[in-house]
Amino acid sequence: MEKLNNIHPGEILLEEFLNPLSISAYRLAKDTAIPQTRFSEIVKGRRRITADTALRFSKYFGTTPKFWLGLQDDFDLEEEQQSSSHELNNIKALQVDEV
Repeated sequence: MEKLNNIHPGEILLEEFLNPLSISAYRLAKDTAIPQTRFSEIVKGRRRITADTALRFSKYFGTTPKFWLGLQDDFDLEEEQQSSSHELNNIKALQVDEV
């Protein structure tokens, strides 16, 4: 079974919110007081969604800040798991009888 690529929250922002609602980058930046460069970097997957950005997006789109931070956390965990898989595989689980 082929593994799917890890999806950055910026891609979800673009594909699930901006494109369907016909919202331009300029409009989102203006309406949320987020610099257009920050928004552009998020959409390109080069920048994280911070708590500040999550609060602004949640207010604007009627979601929760945890929705946006959850997307970011899921992305970060998957990236870290992939990059650290060798080291993580070498960690043995604690056995209760060893304590």
